Amino acid sequence: MTRLYHFALSPFCRKVRLALAEKKIEVELIEERYWERSQEFLRRNPAGKVPILRMNGRTMSDSQAICEYIEEVQPDPPLLPRRPEDRYEVRRLVAWFDDKFQAEVTSKLLYERVNKKVMGQGYPDSTNVKAGAKAIKRHLDYMGWLLDQRRWLAGDTMTLADFAAAAHLSCLDYISDVDWNRNEGVKDWYAKIKSRPAFRTILADQIPGFPQPAHYADLDF
Repeated sequence: MTRLYHFALSPFCRKVRLALAEKKIEVELIEERYWERSQEFLRRNPAGKVPILRMNGRTMSDSQAICEYIEEVQPDPPLLPRRPEDRYEVRRLVAWFDDKFQAEVTSKLLYERVNKKVMGQGYPDSTNVKAGAKAIKRHLDYMGWLLDQRRWLAGDTMTLADFAAAAHLSCLDYISDVDWNRNEGVKDWYAKIKSRPAFRTILADQIPGFPQPAHYADLDF
């Protein structure tokens, strides 16, 4: 049985969950309180991070390495294009969201508003929250610019770049931190991607102490 050790509001875990679900790979989800750094958890990944995937007798960490492994062993349906130039664009955008968006937005909003409370690390830093709320506008504008030229973020087909972006935005949407009215193209893109069967378990997530907003699982917003 494939197992994924994860935290429900981790965008990196969600990216892996979406890739597995899109490829119809059955997985057992195991909630991991990674911040407690248990010895059993650290044996699985000494870096002390989620996600951790147990598949085909291997224990793997790092969300992007995991996603590329999944692509190698289960190439259909593809989440990476065939042409090297197109693969480059997918990887560039995955890095954009997992590095730049994470540093400028997700860590300033989600981690301040949710993770600190869940982990017992105090109260949100208002300076960080304000910075994240400002930065997300620039990122939504950039996504809108991309979608003005393409059907999906990296090109004419849905790819891992779309899942990386949707993983971050779905976490932020859970705490109502995305202004979907800022860009109609981005709103339409998210409506398309969250309507996919792969998104069902993401939309079913329930975080104790943080109830879903009314629009979160609504496919029509």
